[in-house]
Amino acid sequence: MAKGTSLQDPFLNTLRKDRIPVSIFLINGIKLQGTIESFDQFVIVLNNNSNQMVYKHAISTIVPSKNVNTQNFEND
Repeated sequence: MAKGTSLQDPFLNTLRKDRIPVSIFLINGIKLQGTIESFDQFVIVLNNNSNQMVYKHAISTIVPSKNVNTQNFEND
């Protein structure tokens, strides 16, 4: 499991800490927008005037509003 999260966790944590607005596309085509408040192994809490819990298994794509430097992320 740790191998699968070696890129995901630092990426999401950077988006959360820097409060970078994101667009999250779900597998059913719905687009959600906001900032990531928190996340764990199974969910992301997205804030856009109110908190919304999104299950990771329902997410297709996360698109940040600006580039995120991934060079320093650990990648096993």
